[in-house]
Amino acid sequence: MDLPLEFIGTDPGSEEGQSPTVFIDRPKREIVIQSWIADAETVEAVEALFRPVPGHETVIRVPDRMIPALRRALDELEGLDGVGEASSAAGA
Repeated sequence: MDLPLEFIGTDPGSEEGQSPTVFIDRPKREIVIQSWIADAETVEAVEALFRPVPGHETVIRVPDRMIPALRRALDELEGLDGVGEASSAAGA
């Protein structure tokens, strides 16, 4: 299986740099994040602020020390031609 994911970075504070991890998918213009599944209390807080989390989604937690990797992923996607086209189409 040939996935178009490009590794961006891992949490510098995690053991052996295993998680969280940030990737980008250039063709889809998306950020892919592997991280810790949020606890029930966090999910409840999200649902209280917004709406119930659909069954096909989850809530994750990403520590602030991941900001450099997230910023790099955002910069990489923003630098692509036609930035925002995929997200605009998805919201249509």
